[in-house]
Amino acid sequence: MPAKLIVNGLYAIPIGPVNAFLLVSPDGCTLIDTGVPGSANTILQAVRDLGKSARDVRHIILTHAHPDHIGSAAVLKKATGAETYIHPLDAPIAMGSTGFRPMKPAPGLINGLVFRLLMRSIPTVEGTPIDHQVQDGEVLPIAGGLTAIHVPGHCAGQLAFLWAQHGGVLFAADTCSNMLHLGWTIAYEDLAEGQRSLSKLGQLDFQVACFGHGKAILPDANVQFRKKWGEEVV
Repeated sequence: MPAKLIVNGLYAIPIGPVNAFLLVSPDGCTLIDTGVPGSANTILQAVRDLGKSARDVRHIILTHAHPDHIGSAAVLKKATGAETYIHPLDAPIAMGSTGFRPMKPAPGLINGLVFRLLMRSIPTVEGTPIDHQVQDGEVLPIAGGLTAIHVPGHCAGQLAFLWAQHGGVLFAADTCSNMLHLGWTIAYEDLAEGQRSLSKLGQLDFQVACFGHGKAILPDANVQFRKKWGEEVV
């Protein structure tokens, strides 16, 4: 599917039920997440459709080490020569030296059913070198500034990112989803940690929220986060 403009300089690249994102700025392009294994051609075609080449992609940011987010990282790093970024807790998985950690379904009957249908075990994906291990609070000098926010729960090394443009754009990764509505993602490694991470995100100021699964919310995305997670998060 073609890339979809969210706000100026930011595109979503849908890959089945998961999203990758492309930031286009004067210092080059930044890809956030890489989809499942076999997604590289779809992503690179979307990049070309925007008038860019593979070598224009200078950064690949991996929000967390689950197969639908790092699945094509190795192929895309080879194709683009981009530098790669991930949290230290998930770096060994992305590099291919360990397998994935177990998860449990989120609360709710539908989440349980979808978890059993879709969350089939993939022991590992092709590993890729990681150039930068990103810490909580670190500001990446990319596209005018991307602030990393450690948000464990769904995945121990998950990072959200706040882009300092357009009143704040939050890349929420899989802390939650916006498929039919704003709610839990389907599974967590540690639900209590996931709750705390959502509370943490709810304190931030942002106008736009982008998700690994589901449509972006804009404007006033932070208002929806505070309403939703202020009611449910302890």
